[in-house]
Amino acid sequence: MKTAVFSTRRYDQTLLQQANREIGHELVFVQDRLTVDTVALAAGCKAVCVFVNDAVDAEVLTRLAAQGTLLVATRSTGFNHIDAEAARRLGIEVVRVTDYSPYSVAEFAVGLLLAVNRKIVRASVRTRDGNFELDGLMGVDLHGKTVGVIGTGKIGTIFARIMAGFGCTVLGHDAYPKAEFEDLGGRYLPLPALMAQSDVISLHCPLTEQTRHIVDAGSLAQLKRGAILVNTSRGGLVDTEAATQALKTGQLGGLAIDVYEQEASLFFQDLSSTVIHDDVIQRLVSFPNVIVTGHQAFFTVEAIGQIMATTLESLSAFERGEPLVNRIPQD
Repeated sequence: MKTAVFSTRRYDQTLLQQANREIGHELVFVQDRLTVDTVALAAGCKAVCVFVNDAVDAEVLTRLAAQGTLLVATRSTGFNHIDAEAARRLGIEVVRVTDYSPYSVAEFAVGLLLAVNRKIVRASVRTRDGNFELDGLMGVDLHGKTVGVIGTGKIGTIFARIMAGFGCTVLGHDAYPKAEFEDLGGRYLPLPALMAQSDVISLHCPLTEQTRHIVDAGSLAQLKRGAILVNTSRGGLVDTEAATQALKTGQLGGLAIDVYEQEASLFFQDLSSTVIHDDVIQRLVSFPNVIVTGHQAFFTVEAIGQIMATTLESLSAFERGEPLVNRIPQD
């Protein structure tokens, strides 16, 4: 089936071609994001394959439908970048990757926490310059601290299990409590109580209208002073301006993010030789207690392999007229 694959990088193209070798879909690789300006590149394709920063809104979907596209496959678990209601109205099916290595993101979140707490990046930069001074590099033991996990699905529960292994007390907040989280010693609390008691907050929930800016000025004011915030889920969960102010006052003791609410124009590209006009992220990276990475938490051999395989399976199922097991939830 002819499929336009947007937001592709070299690794996407290489791995998809390898996985597709025996399947035989006609894949048209497009490096650009899918937007209203690039949607014409999918003309003649029954399917489009997108990623987290593609703008699959109502206007784009309308144009896709007019061009004959019948399926949108996103190479992600989250689908907040897709107007699901517009897709239903236009008769376009939407599938996602419902499951890929949850360890990839959970382990990366732990890595970010360790890096920001123990000043590992700053220490590495110093030693490369021949500076072996320890001043300014002191962190705290995580053992005995309280870790709040907002979103206790597969990734959040694995993260909690790792932190319990560190000797941390684990608290959770989720609209749908999980027995597995409680079995590892986790205890659920309302968000204000979790914020007030936690030394570390890690976000692992999807981005919805209910969770957008779940960390804002109000919730940051409830935060235990000096706590560390880690976000490897979706940028829109955090009000970045509010987080910046909390860093300035010391209310927030550290911030480690792999996602950013305005990342679409920045991430997955080399901007090292250009002037970045996003003043918010420029301010963020100037803080000594902030680490920003470019949405790489999912980026392991195991996770990418599963993402590619699941995406191609969905394309094949659609082409054969079979049930779409990875179809997005229908309201």
